[in-house]
Amino acid sequence: MNIDTNQIVSISEANQNFSRVARTADKLGSVVIFKNNKPKYKLIDIEKDDTIEMTDDEKIDFVAARILKQYHKAFEELAK
Repeated sequence: MNIDTNQIVSISEANQNFSRVARTADKLGSVVIFKNNKPKYKLIDIEKDDTIEMTDDEKIDFVAARILKQYHKAFEELAK
């Protein structure tokens, strides 16, 4: 596996500065997160990665489900 050194971050850096790591993934398409000096995880920009293909409707459903899960209690209160 060939990894661009600009795409490498440590797991502690990803944990402490996730926004910056996500911006790097936005810019470069993906980031490889190392754990114990070995590649362990890959953060990808789904819209730029061709291995995961989603229609616009699927993207909307994915985001909607995440929002509903996160704010479920608030939506229940609003429904009263």
